[in-house]
Amino acid sequence: MTAPAPPVPSAMPTLSPATLRPHYSDFLNARDMRADGSPMPRRILLTGHSHQAWPDVAQQGLLDCFADAALHVDDKWGAAFSAVDEVRRAIVARIGGRPEEYALGSSTHELVARFLSGLDLRRRRHIVTTTAEFHSLHRQLRRLAEEGVEITWVPAQPVATLAGRMARALRPETAAVMASTVLFETSDVVPHLAGLTLAAQHVGAQILYDAYHAFTALPFSLASLGPEPLFLTAGGYKYAQWGEGVCFLRVPPGTPLRPLYTGWFAAFATLSDRRTDAVVPYPSEGAWRFAGSTFDPASAYRARAVCRFFDAQRMTPAALRTLSLTQLARLRQHLSALPSLPIVTAADASQHGAFLTVRTPQASQIVDALRQHGVYVDSRGDLLRIGPAPYLLDEELDQAMRLLVEVLRTLPRL
Repeated sequence: MTAPAPPVPSAMPTLSPATLRPHYSDFLNARDMRADGSPMPRRILLTGHSHQAWPDVAQQGLLDCFADAALHVDDKWGAAFSAVDEVRRAIVARIGGRPEEYALGSSTHELVARFLSGLDLRRRRHIVTTTAEFHSLHRQLRRLAEEGVEITWVPAQPVATLAGRMARALRPETAAVMASTVLFETSDVVPHLAGLTLAAQHVGAQILYDAYHAFTALPFSLASLGPEPLFLTAGGYKYAQWGEGVCFLRVPPGTPLRPLYTGWFAAFATLSDRRTDAVVPYPSEGAWRFAGSTFDPASAYRARAVCRFFDAQRMTPAALRTLSLTQLARLRQHLSALPSLPIVTAADASQHGAFLTVRTPQASQIVDALRQHGVYVDSRGDLLRIGPAPYLLDEELDQAMRLLVEVLRTLPRL
């Protein structure tokens, strides 16, 4: 992935957490309860890399969905697809492409499974991926390996050479290369992916990039990942603040893939035709050939409301990135004073995403202990992940780090 160029200060809005904060009152003012019934401290949500708070307007989006269902009943789908189309246009505004190139799904796993089902794994039984992919892809590929598909797991570190090492693992029988643009455990930005794209295309392999930890968090474009054709998946559960159920697969124009895992939405153009024993038809262009079936439109209404809020607040990827880097630098300064928590995430801003990771065998204990103080972080094995968000104040970041120091004092030394 090409490192984002520094935005031009005069052309970029400056985001203020203090100004944004009132728009997140429902999430930020909520209090968890202790086992004895007493309220927990007010929450400091440092899980911005996992699940960001929804702005209050998300509730109105859900209400709009209900209102349309009540008014139109089974004729609500025109209004629902209008919401879907607006979300598609918002995706295009962030990363490029055309709206008709984006298939929406309830999860990236649903969409990746549809992609995998379109590969000719009888003839090309080899897939190249990394050891640092998210659990859903890791599990799915391991299951395919049990059925005889050969998976090459390229070690993720050192990340500086990852794309080149993946390219060298390609073979004439490689069906696909599948890799993240930002690694979910360490926040590493994977460089030189455009070169990997070219190498995969040279052997006729399909390319699928997972940009979940880049979408909305980092300024990037499809073009930065290399020439066509390439697939890309991501979703709104994290940095986009859309909540669950709004993920997307970018489908390159003219793709010949015919997903085995297919739904009736991919056959809208032929639904009125008489059924025959002919070959199952697919739309010739666009992402409709990767469409599924009837879905809950509430997620699209919620996402549309949040997209409009982001536009109104000028929360562009570039502006969000500038604020995020300021917050991350503040957290890094605190963490650098804690030798028992070595920072795994690269110091160079162009080499990392929107969260910091430290290594400690007590990661899960720290997560639990901080939660008792109202500080939310998470862990993956021995990696503790700390991710700010645009609604967090500097004093909250400082308070969370002070509480981290207190927690470390109470844990047994290993």
